[in-house]
Amino acid sequence: MNSSKHTRTAVVTGASSGIGYGIAEAFLKQGANVVMNARNETKLVAAAKKLGAPERIAVVAGDIGSADTARRIVNTAKERFDGLDVLVNNAGIFASRPIAEYSESDLDGYLNFLKGTFLLTQAAVEPMRNCGGGAVINITTILAFRGVRSVPASAPMAGKGGIQALTQTLAIELAPDNIRVNAIAPGLIRTPIYGKSDEEFAELNGMQPLGRVGEVSDIVDAALYLAEAGFVTGVVLPVDGGIAAGGE
Repeated sequence: MNSSKHTRTAVVTGASSGIGYGIAEAFLKQGANVVMNARNETKLVAAAKKLGAPERIAVVAGDIGSADTARRIVNTAKERFDGLDVLVNNAGIFASRPIAEYSESDLDGYLNFLKGTFLLTQAAVEPMRNCGGGAVINITTILAFRGVRSVPASAPMAGKGGIQALTQTLAIELAPDNIRVNAIAPGLIRTPIYGKSDEEFAELNGMQPLGRVGEVSDIVDAALYLAEAGFVTGVVLPVDGGIAAGGE
């Protein structure tokens, strides 16, 4: 990350495991300060401790669907590290099932992450402006581009589709403030969210055009690129092994 101005500060939600943890670790390795968020405080504190560098890590536990949580995250970035440069809205859940089998509470849960993305981005605008600009990176999914018959996911897509639209709308609104808003659309990534063993993931390799499922490092690479790509905004970047191009 470019540190010519000051030591960058990144906020990463869903940072206690999987993609969020990997992104937080990568920013730390580049010398940034990181504010980590997740709902489970015990897991979040353990993840931060595992990363080390306590002088450059802050943790804020809480549901991102709460405006109070959004305020606490942003205030922590400002008070502990004197600013906010990068926001990664990564927190999310996923379960595939036919539309008739989703409950109203299931739908509320998925829409809560859309709400959280909105609230946290809203809270981040002012400190990013004060830093001369910034980067917002939203994590959506390739399923928001194209449905897959074998993976029915209408309730999750109600939220992720909204995040994708929000990304492109805010990219235009915030461009005069030099705040870039982009998204990453992962395909099948080897993370705990799917609850699959390594053997089960291996069985899915052949379904991917590039012959393997994705790794957390693939998404980390995309996030680091979008954090620095000064002439890129409003993009939803597929990182999916080719699925969006037509593979099954």
